[in-house]
Amino acid sequence: MFKKILIANRGEIACRVMTTARRLGIRTVAVYSDADSNAQHVAMADEAFRIGPSPVADSYLRTERIIEACRQCGAEAVHPGYGFLSENPDFVDALEAAGITFIGPSAKSIRAMGLKDAAKALMEKAGVPIVPGYHCNNQDPAFLKEQAGSIGYPVLIKARAGGGGKGMRRVDQPEDFLEALQGAQREGEASFGDGRVLIEKYLVKPRHIEIQVFGDTQGNAVHLFERDCSLQRRHQKVIEEAPAPGMPLEMREAMGEAAVKAARAIDYAGAGTIEFIADVSEGLRADRFYFMEMNTRLQVEHPVTEMITGEDLVEWQLQVAAGQSLPKTQDQLSINGWAFEARLYAEDVPKGFLPAIGTLQHLKLPELTARVDSGVRSGDAISPFYDPMIAKIIVHGTSREAALGKLLASLEETQVAGCVTNAGFLAALCHHEGFARGDVDTGLIGRDLDQLIAAPPLPENGLALAAITALGLTRPPAGTDPFDTLAGWRIWSASRQFALLEIAGDRQDIEVQALGNQTFIVHFAAGPAQFRIISTDGTTITFERDSHRATAAVIQSSSGLTVFINGHAYEVSLPDHLSADDEAAGAGDQLIAPMPGLVKVMTASTGGAVSKDQPLIVLEAMKMEHTLKAPRDGVVAEIRVAAGEQVTDGTILLTLEEETDAAA
Repeated sequence: MFKKILIANRGEIACRVMTTARRLGIRTVAVYSDADSNAQHVAMADEAFRIGPSPVADSYLRTERIIEACRQCGAEAVHPGYGFLSENPDFVDALEAAGITFIGPSAKSIRAMGLKDAAKALMEKAGVPIVPGYHCNNQDPAFLKEQAGSIGYPVLIKARAGGGGKGMRRVDQPEDFLEALQGAQREGEASFGDGRVLIEKYLVKPRHIEIQVFGDTQGNAVHLFERDCSLQRRHQKVIEEAPAPGMPLEMREAMGEAAVKAARAIDYAGAGTIEFIADVSEGLRADRFYFMEMNTRLQVEHPVTEMITGEDLVEWQLQVAAGQSLPKTQDQLSINGWAFEARLYAEDVPKGFLPAIGTLQHLKLPELTARVDSGVRSGDAISPFYDPMIAKIIVHGTSREAALGKLLASLEETQVAGCVTNAGFLAALCHHEGFARGDVDTGLIGRDLDQLIAAPPLPENGLALAAITALGLTRPPAGTDPFDTLAGWRIWSASRQFALLEIAGDRQDIEVQALGNQTFIVHFAAGPAQFRIISTDGTTITFERDSHRATAAVIQSSSGLTVFINGHAYEVSLPDHLSADDEAAGAGDQLIAPMPGLVKVMTASTGGAVSKDQPLIVLEAMKMEHTLKAPRDGVVAEIRVAAGEQVTDGTILLTLEEETDAAA
C-alpha cells in the first residue's frame, strides 16, 4: 500500500479522499490555487503546495505543476478526485512517465470511453444496448440537422467529450436546432476543449440509472448495483438514491451484467460508472435500457453505493491502484437498506438555478441524521472560479420511506447564511408526492418547477423574531446587571419601536413594544401578539407565544438577516426608512448580470432595435452558459461590456433608450 499520496483536486472530494487515506495510515498532500489558500482541504492535508492563480486553467489543470509537487514531497501516487484531470488520459501518461501511480484506470481505458461517439460504437460491438442516434464524425451543421430529422424530434445534442450536463441541449423543433447546436458546441469547447457533438433520440419519459463497476489488474470485474439519478435540472443531478425505486430483479441483473460486460470490453481497472437511460413509458423493463456513457472515475454520488453495500470505494481504489485484487467477489456483495444523497449548492433557484457567490457567515450542517461530505466551513468564501457545492448530505435507512424521512429532517436542520442555497428546493423535492412514492423520471423537476420553487411566506413567528432582532432586542445580557434584561423598556410606558423589513421585495413596518424581561408585543396586520424570549446564544432563539414554546434561528449579516424557522430559510433585508419609497429606476431599461461570469457571446449592437425576450448576451458561469434576453422592446442605447470580459454580479451590461426617446 502507498505511504503518501497527492490529491489533485479541491473541496469536498479532496477532503473525502483524505478521510479514507488517514484511516489507512496514508499521508496526504494537497494542492491549491490562490483562491483556495485557506481552504479546508489544505488545512486537512499533511502537506500542501500552491500550484497557481485562481482560474482552473492556471492551477488545477496544470499537469507539470502537480507532477513537480509530487517530486518535491515524494508522493507515490495521485488521486484525481472527479472533474479537473480525472478523465484526462494525457495526465495519466505524464504521471506514468514520471514514475507516479495514477489512482484510477489506464490511459487506454479512459481514451476508449472518453469520446461518447467512439464509446457507443465500442459498446454496440460488445453487445451493450445503445440509444438510437448519430455517433459519427461528420460535424457539418446542415448534415447534423438532417440526421436529427431522421432520428425524430425531440433529440438531444451532446458534446462528445462532455459530462456533468455541460454541452447538452434538448431540441423539440427543427427550427431551433442550429441555435442549440452552436450553444452545445461552445460549451463543449469551453469545458472540454472539444466542440464536436453527437445526436441522440430524446426519450420522453426517461430515467437515469447508473451502475457502479469496479475492476482490477488481475482481470476481475464486479458491479455494486445501481443508483437512480433521475432528479435532474439542466442535465445535472440534484438528488440521487440507491437502489433504484421499483427496480425488478430481472432488470437489475441485466443492467449489472451489461455494465460488467462494458468494463471487461476495455480491460477496466478501478472505479467506474456505466450510465444508462431507461425508457419508463411502460414501467421499468429489462429490454428498455440503453448505454449513455461511462465515467472513468469516482462519481459525485458514490456515497449512496457505499451506504447500501457497506464498502469504502476510495479504499477499493487505493487497493486496486496498489496492485491488489478486488476485496470482494460478486456473490459477496449485497444491498442493505436505502440511501439518498442531496447536493447542497450555493445557487439561486428562483432565478433559474444561477450559481451564487458569497461568504458562509453561518454554516450548520446535520450532525446526527446524516453523513455530510463537505469541503467548506463557516467563514469560507464561495468563489466564482469553481463549482458552488457546499456539501453532500447523505442518509441511510432500512427502507426508502425511512431514508427519505431522514433526508428531509437533515435538510430542515441545515442552516446557511451569507449566500443563497437550494436547501428549500431540496426539501420541497422530498415533499413531492411523485418522488415520495418513487415515481420519478428526468422530467419531474421541469414539469413541477413552479410548485417546487414556491417558498411559503415567512410565518408571523419568524417575522416577529426578525423585527425584534433588527431592533437589537434579542442580545443576551452582557453581565449580571438586572437592568440588562430591560432592553427597550421605558419607565412610564412600553416603548414603541418600528422595524422596517423587506422580504421577497415586500416591505413591512413592524411595530414592537418592549415590556421588559425579554417580553414584547408585536403588532401584525391580524392583531397584536405577545412574545417572550426564553434564551438565545446570539443565533438560536427559544421563544414562547401564547404558552407555545418553539425554537428558531436568526443570523445577522451586513446585508440583513436570515431567519431559519419551520425548516425553511428566509432572507430579510433591512432598508433605510428614508429610502422606503425608492424604486430601482430604469430597471426595464437595463440588462444586468445576474451572477459573476464571462461574456461569451454578444449579439446586440448600439442603435439596434430589439424585441422583448430576444437573446442578446450569453454569459458563462461555472462552465455553463446562460442566455440573457432583452427586458422589453426597444433600441440599444449603450453597450458597456465586450465579449471575453469578466463581469461581476449586478454589472450593467447594456442599456436601452428610454421608451419616450425610442418612440420619438
